[in-house]
Amino acid sequence: MHRTAAAFAFAVLLLAVDCLAQAQKGDEVLAENAQVKLTRADYETDLLRIPPDRRTEFAGNPNRLTMMLNSLLIDKTLAKQARDAGLDRDPELMRRVALETDRLLAVAMIAKIERDAAADFDAHESDFLVKAREVYALNKAKYQRPEMVSASHILIDPKKHGDVAAATLARETRDKLLAGADFATLAREVSDDPSAKDNGGQLGWFPDGMMDPAFSKAAFALKKVGDLSEPVLSSFGWHIIRLDGRRPQHAAPFERVRPEIMAELKQRYVAETRKERLNAISHDPAMKVNQAAIDALVLKMPGTPEASPSPAPTTN
Repeated sequence: MHRTAAAFAFAVLLLAVDCLAQAQKGDEVLAENAQVKLTRADYETDLLRIPPDRRTEFAGNPNRLTMMLNSLLIDKTLAKQARDAGLDRDPELMRRVALETDRLLAVAMIAKIERDAAADFDAHESDFLVKAREVYALNKAKYQRPEMVSASHILIDPKKHGDVAAATLARETRDKLLAGADFATLAREVSDDPSAKDNGGQLGWFPDGMMDPAFSKAAFALKKVGDLSEPVLSSFGWHIIRLDGRRPQHAAPFERVRPEIMAELKQRYVAETRKERLNAISHDPAMKVNQAAIDALVLKMPGTPEASPSPAPTTN
């Protein structure tokens, strides 16, 4: 019992030390003048304005970082001067600050709604997996994978050799391959594709339309693995293409597209949850609207005819 209590106390102590270290790290002063101090916590808070996927790039640019810190120091100094001058007690400015605070809190609340919805989706993943299978069954055409081929090539560049010499070299290279020369070895020796030095001319798998049109047409026209094309002229030069493999069009199995479908369902669930929460506010039955006061806010522009009053009811 004593050991358990001691272990718990030690864990609490470690947590306290870590919290203190983090607090001290945030209090680290980056710059200061006679009026204010700019801390690391100030910087990290302001950095939240930048999209998450750009923060590393931003922080890695010394010039941008310096400009940001300089701007922060100026803002903090001017804010201190404004408080000293009593501007923070100006009624109009206080209302504007309150509205800006509301906007910031609204954005934070929307982010929380989205986080909670995403967590709820993850907690009920098995339920949504049933929906994912339904989506897959009803939309199999969407998950069709096109016919693909795997090929290798040797490129002869006319810009390097000249038109006639390039065409001749392409023909001679194909003849060597037909005579039994090793494709990868010849590609490393002859090909003007720089990647051939490493991959022996292998291009891997690709669908029709991904490559240069002339190249793609010739590659897909090959029938059997190991077949060689005639020299083919593309926008890059002359190619000798070898077919390495072919995959027919097929429906991707559910397990392969499951992450894609689940991601789509999750995104939709989060969006629908957010919409429901916002609609609940907009269509709150307890809402009261002072329409007369709202109508009075509409400015009447010069030259705009005023709306005619509604005719009084009459009795016959």
